[in-house]
Amino acid sequence: MRQLVSIRSVTPTRRDRLLVHLTADLVILTIRAGVLHVLLVERGTVPFLGRWALPGGFLRGAETLDGTAVRELREETGLDAERFHLEQVGVYSAPDRDPRDRRTVTCSYLAIAPDLPVPTAGSDARAAVWRPVDELLDDPEGLAFDHGRILRDAVDQARTKLQFTTIATSFCPPEFTVSELREVFEAVWGVSLDRPNFHRKVTDAEGFLVPTGRRRASAGGRPAALFRAGSATALMPPMLRPPGGPGR
Repeated sequence: MRQLVSIRSVTPTRRDRLLVHLTADLVILTIRAGVLHVLLVERGTVPFLGRWALPGGFLRGAETLDGTAVRELREETGLDAERFHLEQVGVYSAPDRDPRDRRTVTCSYLAIAPDLPVPTAGSDARAAVWRPVDELLDDPEGLAFDHGRILRDAVDQARTKLQFTTIATSFCPPEFTVSELREVFEAVWGVSLDRPNFHRKVTDAEGFLVPTGRRRASAGGRPAALFRAGSATALMPPMLRPPGGPGR
Protein backbone atom coordinates (compact mmCIF):
# COMPACT_ATOMS: atom_id res chain seq x y z
CA MET A 1 0.00 0.00 0.00
CA ARG A 2 1.27 3.46 -0.92
CA GLN A 3 2.22 5.51 2.13
CA LEU A 4 0.56 8.90 2.35
CA VAL A 5 2.72 11.84 3.37
CA SER A 6 1.30 14.60 5.46
CA ILE A 7 1.28 17.96 3.67
CA ARG A 8 2.51 19.51 6.88
CA SER A 9 5.66 17.35 6.75
CA VAL A 10 6.73 18.73 3.33
CA THR A 11 5.64 22.33 3.77
CA PRO A 12 8.80 24.47 4.08
CA THR A 13 9.38 26.11 7.41
CA ARG A 14 10.60 29.68 7.74
CA ARG A 15 14.13 28.33 8.22
CA ASP A 16 13.91 26.33 4.94
CA ARG A 17 12.81 29.28 2.82
CA LEU A 18 15.43 30.95 0.65
CA LEU A 19 15.96 34.64 0.19
CA VAL A 20 16.73 34.84 -3.53
CA HIS A 21 18.15 37.90 -5.26
CA LEU A 22 17.01 38.31 -8.87
CA THR A 23 19.14 39.98 -11.55
CA ALA A 24 19.06 40.60 -15.29
CA ASP A 25 22.30 40.23 -17.27
CA LEU A 26 22.70 41.57 -20.80
CA VAL A 27 24.60 40.19 -23.77
CA ILE A 28 24.67 43.30 -25.97
CA LEU A 29 25.92 42.47 -29.46
CA THR A 30 26.86 44.73 -32.35
CA ILE A 31 29.18 44.51 -35.35
CA ARG A 32 32.19 46.80 -35.49
CA ALA A 33 34.58 46.79 -38.45
CA GLY A 34 33.09 43.51 -39.65
CA VAL A 35 33.62 41.71 -36.32
CA LEU A 36 30.99 40.62 -33.78
CA HIS A 37 31.50 42.49 -30.49
CA VAL A 38 29.93 42.32 -27.03
CA LEU A 39 29.74 45.04 -24.38
CA LEU A 40 31.68 44.36 -21.17
CA VAL A 41 32.06 46.38 -17.98
CA GLU A 42 34.96 46.33 -15.54
CA ARG A 43 33.59 45.60 -12.09
CA GLY A 44 34.22 48.31 -9.54
CA THR A 45 32.98 46.32 -6.54
CA VAL A 46 33.59 42.94 -4.93
CA PRO A 47 33.32 40.14 -5.79
CA PHE A 48 35.48 39.96 -8.92
CA LEU A 49 36.78 43.49 -8.39
CA GLY A 50 38.57 44.59 -11.56
CA ARG A 51 37.29 41.66 -13.66
CA TRP A 52 35.33 42.05 -16.87
CA ALA A 53 31.66 41.11 -16.77
CA LEU A 54 28.43 41.42 -18.67
CA PRO A 55 26.37 44.48 -17.73
CA GLY A 56 23.39 43.83 -15.53
CA GLY A 57 21.65 44.74 -12.33
CA PHE A 58 19.32 43.69 -9.55
CA LEU A 59 15.56 43.65 -9.86
CA ARG A 60 14.00 46.70 -8.22
CA GLY A 61 10.78 46.71 -6.24
CA ALA A 62 8.21 47.63 -8.87
CA GLU A 63 10.05 46.19 -11.88
CA THR A 64 9.61 43.09 -13.97
CA LEU A 65 12.79 41.34 -15.08
CA ASP A 66 12.14 42.64 -18.60
CA GLY A 67 11.92 46.11 -17.10
CA THR A 68 15.24 45.61 -15.33
CA ALA A 69 16.83 44.61 -18.64
CA VAL A 70 15.43 47.68 -20.40
CA ARG A 71 16.68 49.98 -17.62
CA GLU A 72 20.16 48.46 -17.64
CA LEU A 73 20.26 48.68 -21.43
CA ARG A 74 19.49 52.39 -21.27
CA GLU A 75 21.99 53.02 -18.47
CA GLU A 76 24.83 51.10 -20.16
CA THR A 77 24.39 52.42 -23.72
CA GLY A 78 22.51 55.70 -23.30
CA LEU A 79 20.02 54.48 -25.92
CA ASP A 80 16.31 53.72 -25.74
CA ALA A 81 15.35 50.06 -25.78
CA GLU A 82 13.26 50.64 -28.91
CA ARG A 83 16.50 50.65 -30.90
CA PHE A 84 17.31 47.11 -29.82
CA HIS A 85 16.11 43.65 -30.57
CA LEU A 86 15.71 42.25 -27.05
CA GLU A 87 14.88 38.66 -26.09
CA GLN A 88 15.40 36.29 -23.19
CA VAL A 89 18.12 33.66 -23.37
CA GLY A 90 17.86 31.65 -20.16
CA VAL A 91 17.77 31.46 -16.37
CA TYR A 92 20.91 30.65 -14.36
CA SER A 93 20.43 29.43 -10.81
CA ALA A 94 23.45 27.34 -9.78
CA PRO A 95 23.80 27.66 -5.98
CA ASP A 96 27.48 28.62 -6.23
CA ARG A 97 27.28 31.09 -9.12
CA ASP A 98 27.65 34.06 -6.75
CA PRO A 99 30.48 33.74 -4.17
CA ARG A 100 28.75 36.15 -1.82
CA ASP A 101 26.78 34.67 1.06
CA ARG A 102 23.48 34.87 -0.79
CA ARG A 103 21.55 33.08 -3.51
CA THR A 104 21.45 34.97 -6.81
CA VAL A 105 19.38 33.88 -9.80
CA THR A 106 19.76 35.72 -13.09
CA CYS A 107 17.74 35.93 -16.28
CA SER A 108 19.95 36.65 -19.29
CA TYR A 109 18.94 38.71 -22.30
CA LEU A 110 20.26 39.04 -25.83
CA ALA A 111 20.24 42.63 -27.13
CA ILE A 112 21.15 43.53 -30.72
CA ALA A 113 21.50 46.89 -32.46
CA PRO A 114 23.64 48.45 -35.21
CA ASP A 115 26.26 51.17 -34.94
CA LEU A 116 26.36 51.33 -31.16
CA PRO A 117 28.51 54.14 -29.72
CA VAL A 118 31.57 53.96 -27.51
CA PRO A 119 30.11 52.89 -24.15
CA THR A 120 30.27 54.76 -20.87
CA ALA A 121 30.61 52.94 -17.56
CA GLY A 122 27.68 52.87 -15.17
CA SER A 123 27.78 53.86 -11.52
CA ASP A 124 29.18 50.54 -10.27
CA ALA A 125 31.69 49.93 -13.08
CA ARG A 126 35.18 51.27 -13.64
CA ALA A 127 35.08 51.10 -17.43
CA ALA A 128 33.06 49.77 -20.35
CA VAL A 129 34.44 48.42 -23.63
CA TRP A 130 33.49 46.55 -26.78
CA ARG A 131 35.35 43.23 -27.06
CA PRO A 132 35.43 40.73 -29.96
CA VAL A 133 33.18 37.81 -29.08
CA ASP A 134 35.46 35.05 -30.36
CA GLU A 135 38.33 36.17 -28.12
CA LEU A 136 36.08 35.78 -25.08
CA LEU A 137 34.63 32.44 -26.15
CA ASP A 138 38.17 31.09 -26.34
CA ASP A 139 38.65 32.00 -22.64
CA PRO A 140 35.23 31.84 -20.95
CA GLU A 141 36.75 31.61 -17.46
CA GLY A 142 38.18 35.10 -17.91
CA LEU A 143 34.80 36.70 -17.22
CA ALA A 144 33.28 37.20 -13.77
CA PHE A 145 30.66 34.85 -12.31
CA ASP A 146 29.31 32.43 -14.95
CA HIS A 147 29.21 35.13 -17.61
CA GLY A 148 31.36 33.07 -19.98
CA ARG A 149 28.61 30.45 -20.12
CA ILE A 150 25.90 33.10 -20.48
CA LEU A 151 27.80 34.72 -23.35
CA ARG A 152 28.23 31.40 -25.15
CA ASP A 153 24.55 30.54 -24.78
CA ALA A 154 23.48 33.94 -26.13
CA VAL A 155 25.85 33.80 -29.11
CA ASP A 156 24.73 30.24 -29.90
CA GLN A 157 21.13 31.46 -29.81
CA ALA A 158 21.93 34.33 -32.19
CA ARG A 159 23.81 32.03 -34.58
CA THR A 160 20.93 29.56 -34.64
CA LYS A 161 18.26 32.21 -35.09
CA LEU A 162 20.06 33.65 -38.09
CA GLN A 163 19.15 30.42 -39.88
CA PHE A 164 15.41 30.47 -39.24
CA THR A 165 14.37 34.05 -38.38
CA THR A 166 14.91 37.57 -39.69
CA ILE A 167 16.99 38.59 -36.66
CA ALA A 168 19.94 39.49 -38.92
CA THR A 169 18.30 42.78 -39.90
CA SER A 170 18.53 43.89 -36.25
CA PHE A 171 22.27 44.30 -36.81
CA CYS A 172 21.61 46.63 -39.77
CA PRO A 173 20.68 50.32 -39.99
CA PRO A 174 17.18 51.23 -41.22
CA GLU A 175 18.39 51.07 -44.84
CA PHE A 176 21.12 48.69 -45.92
CA THR A 177 22.57 46.86 -48.90
CA VAL A 178 22.61 43.12 -49.47
CA SER A 179 26.40 43.24 -49.05
CA GLU A 180 25.99 44.79 -45.59
CA LEU A 181 23.47 42.10 -44.66
CA ARG A 182 25.86 39.40 -45.89
CA GLU A 183 28.58 40.87 -43.66
CA VAL A 184 26.24 40.35 -40.69
CA PHE A 185 25.88 36.64 -41.42
CA GLU A 186 29.63 36.32 -41.99
CA ALA A 187 30.49 38.13 -38.75
CA VAL A 188 28.05 36.20 -36.56
CA TRP A 189 28.76 32.80 -38.12
CA GLY A 190 32.49 33.36 -38.69
CA VAL A 191 32.37 32.11 -42.29
CA SER A 192 32.63 33.48 -45.83
CA LEU A 193 29.52 33.22 -48.01
CA ASP A 194 29.13 33.06 -51.76
CA ARG A 195 27.92 36.49 -52.85
CA PRO A 196 25.63 35.64 -55.79
CA ASN A 197 24.06 32.71 -53.92
CA PHE A 198 23.47 34.81 -50.81
CA HIS A 199 21.93 37.65 -52.85
CA ARG A 200 19.51 35.24 -54.52
CA LYS A 201 18.46 33.59 -51.26
CA VAL A 202 17.76 36.76 -49.27
CA THR A 203 15.97 38.58 -52.07
CA ASP A 204 13.81 35.52 -52.79
CA ALA A 205 12.86 35.00 -49.11
CA GLU A 206 9.27 36.16 -48.72
CA GLY A 207 8.87 39.24 -46.51
CA PHE A 208 12.55 39.37 -45.54
CA LEU A 209 13.67 42.45 -47.48
CA VAL A 210 11.76 45.36 -48.98
CA PRO A 211 13.39 47.43 -51.76
CA THR A 212 13.40 51.14 -50.98
CA GLY A 213 13.91 52.19 -54.60
CA ARG A 214 17.04 54.08 -53.59
CA ARG A 215 20.69 53.34 -54.23
CA ARG A 216 23.95 54.11 -52.46
CA ALA A 217 27.14 54.96 -54.29
CA SER A 218 29.94 52.45 -53.79
CA ALA A 219 33.65 52.83 -54.41
CA GLY A 220 34.70 51.44 -57.78
CA GLY A 221 31.30 50.05 -58.77
CA ARG A 222 27.74 50.90 -59.64
CA PRO A 223 25.45 52.15 -56.86
CA ALA A 224 24.03 49.34 -54.69
CA ALA A 225 20.29 48.93 -54.12
CA LEU A 226 19.04 49.77 -50.64
CA PHE A 227 16.60 47.62 -48.68
CA ARG A 228 14.78 47.77 -45.36
CA ALA A 229 13.57 44.97 -43.11
CA GLY A 230 10.30 43.38 -44.16
CA SER A 231 7.43 42.27 -41.95
CA ALA A 232 8.36 38.59 -41.82
CA THR A 233 9.73 37.13 -38.59
CA ALA A 234 10.47 33.63 -39.91
CA LEU A 235 13.01 33.13 -42.69
CA MET A 236 11.49 31.00 -45.45
CA PRO A 237 13.27 29.09 -46.78
CA PRO A 238 15.84 28.92 -43.95
CA MET A 239 19.39 30.17 -44.46
CA LEU A 240 21.32 27.16 -43.18
CA ARG A 241 24.69 27.83 -41.60
CA PRO A 242 27.51 26.24 -43.60
CA PRO A 243 30.09 23.94 -41.99
CA GLY A 244 33.10 25.53 -40.35
CA GLY A 245 33.38 28.66 -38.28
CA PRO A 246 33.44 29.02 -34.49
CA GLY A 247 31.55 26.46 -32.46
CA ARG A 248 31.14 23.99 -35.35
